[in-house]
Amino acid sequence: MKVAILAGGFGTRLSEETVLRPKPLVDIGGRPIIWHIIKIYAHYNVTDVVVCLGYKGYMVKEYFANYTLHMSDVTFDMRDRQVEVHQTYAEPWRVTCINTGENVQTGGRILRARDYLGSDDFCLTYGDGVSDLNIRDLIAFHKSHGKLATVTAVQPGGRYGTLDLDGSMVSQFVEKPPGDGAWINGGFFIASPKILDYITGDIATLEGDVMPALAKDGQLMAFKHQGFWQAMDTLRDRNFLEAEWAAGQARWKIW
Repeated sequence: MKVAILAGGFGTRLSEETVLRPKPLVDIGGRPIIWHIIKIYAHYNVTDVVVCLGYKGYMVKEYFANYTLHMSDVTFDMRDRQVEVHQTYAEPWRVTCINTGENVQTGGRILRARDYLGSDDFCLTYGDGVSDLNIRDLIAFHKSHGKLATVTAVQPGGRYGTLDLDGSMVSQFVEKPPGDGAWINGGFFIASPKILDYITGDIATLEGDVMPALAKDGQLMAFKHQGFWQAMDTLRDRNFLEAEWAAGQARWKIW
């Protein structure tokens, strides 16, 4: 099974980082977040990756083109203009980078990658979110119901502390309690290539057009994940993930 990663957005809410590089290359623990995402999928033997590029997509290509060189010991012989790579480090990945345009929406990016997705069901995710989601269980759930698509539903925690009040007296203070119980789109999908028939063109969005249309036709199921999930939308999110990694508490590190 392949995994398509939507990695072409401008990342404007993380402009402190994305002014210089695309969001999928923003580092967590010294590795781009797209590396963390691929490692999650590779842990479940999903190693055939299709990256849908847009904003500064050439930088993502350069990252993968030089990946082995960066991860290995190297001798540069300046006199003879030779490069000797020692202890070559390789990942069992096959990464296809597709130019899908800078101003194309998420649905349009998937449509433009049609020729690289194949004829089987495929995984689909964004290039800015991590989780301890069991991909194997997600795939099994998708195969069990026979619908065209599965979305992973998550319940994000509350962002602010809450006060329990008895009149004006604070009876309890809870720092960042659980959220309001609502399920949201966690960004880890399984889909049939038939969902491409629901995409009208470049301006179609996955969230606003494709998924609502699938739901209307009874072709969208939700896999409930109650474990760790975090999107990297803002600098606050990036700093949170960095702190988790630095403390050895990165719950998405399942490999």
